[in-house]
Parts: sequence; C-alpha cells; structure tokens
Amino acid sequence: MTKVVILCGGMGTRLREETEYKPKPLVEIGGKPILWHIMNHYAHYGFNEFILCLGYKGEMIKNYFLNYKTQTNNVTVSLKTGAVTLHDSETEDWHVTCVDTGEESLTGKRLRLIEPFIGNDENFMVTYGDGVSDVNIPALLSHHVAKGKLGTITGIKPLSKYGSLCTTEDHIITGFIEKPQLNDRINAGFLVFCKDIFQHLDDNMFEFTTLPALASREQLAMYQHDGFWQCMDTYRDYLHLNKLWQTEKPWKIWK
Repeated sequence: MTKVVILCGGMGTRLREETEYKPKPLVEIGGKPILWHIMNHYAHYGFNEFILCLGYKGEMIKNYFLNYKTQTNNVTVSLKTGAVTLHDSETEDWHVTCVDTGEESLTGKRLRLIEPFIGNDENFMVTYGDGVSDVNIPALLSHHVAKGKLGTITGIKPLSKYGSLCTTEDHIITGFIEKPQLNDRINAGFLVFCKDIFQHLDDNMFEFTTLPALASREQLAMYQHDGFWQCMDTYRDYLHLNKLWQTEKPWKIWK
C-alpha cells in the first residue's frame, strides 16, 4: 500500500492565536484536528498507512495518537486497578508512524529523514498538515504512474484574496467580482514521488530547491484539480474552515 507522508513540523507563526500552545495540525475544525480531516481523506480511498514528520510541539501529536482510543471513545476506569474499559470502541484502521524530524528542520530534511520508513514502496504520497481538499487520490496516483516522472504536483486555481473591478475602456467601473478565481495554477500540496526522489533532496525547502531542479529536467508532472481546496494559513482561514464545516463540509468525502 502506498504510504502517505504528512509534513507536521512547522511552527504556524501566521496562526499564532491557535499555534502558540499546540502544533498547527492539531488546530481543530469542527471539534477535530485538521490532521484528522486530512487523514480521513486519504483513508476514504484505502490509503491508511501514514508517516508524520514531527517538529514543533511534535510530542503533542504523538500523544494524540498514543491516547487516541481513550480520547475518542467512552471509557470506564478502575481507579483501584487502573484497568480501562472502552465502550463502543470503533476506531479507524490507521497505521501511524510518528518521526521526530527536528523542530528547526526545513521540508527537504524532514523528507530525507523518513526515507527508512518508506521501505520498498515504489511511490509515496506527500501532503501538508494544514490543507483540506476533495482531490481524487487514486486518480492523482494513477496520473503520476502514467506520466512516469519523479514527481507529480496537484495544481489548482485558487481564489483571489481580493475582489476585482469590472471597468470600461475609459475607466468607468461597471461592477465588482468578489474574490475571482485566478488563472494561474499553484501547488495545492497533494504530491506523489517516486522513491528515487531521495537522491535529489537536500536540507533546504524542497519546494524551492528540489522541485525547480526537477522541473528544469521535465521530471515533474501536474495533476489538474478543479474541485475544492483550502489551506489554513491564518486565523481568518481557521474561522472560514470552521464556518464551512458547519454548513457545506465541501471536503468531507468520507461517511
């Protein structure tokens, strides 16, 4: 089974209201960490082997999974013996490997450090612990295999953070467009790599070193996604995602 690597080590400084006391992947949307939402996305398609690259406050993420059963189920505790009984304990069939990749490490180093946990898998997937989407994961993986490149990036057209003006040629405003969709595609953070990628990684931000180098050699493919995508960079994004969860739940593809 193709493994899923999730980058969970950043400090999330632009979301300081929430990340001062917890790592960004544990910031909650609808009462559940955004990391839980991301993992459910992959698990919906049968990808349930996860490797988490831990860094800033990584022990909190490790403890979250160590105590997952007792946190997510009703329990009875015997204070005399310490025995714990779980009630209605239906728990996700996930295999989660937590790897300490360093609090100050950049993304390239974090990926290098999890190489031993990939094993003999020909390909593995990578995403970030702060973005949700309804990307079709099997289609993404199939596209990667068909293209035969070292890596595949999911490309999306994001919405502008600002509204735009509709004007005539003589600069008369005729209307407004609230947050139009941009024409250029960006990296949405749902990636697939061949295991040979480890030969091209350094200790820097792989987005700024490895990916441009691969692109110059035409070793990167793009999977086009025109559905939902949203990252949680700021407190405003956090509020927006929580509002969406209360109403539309556009990334909830699991039952």
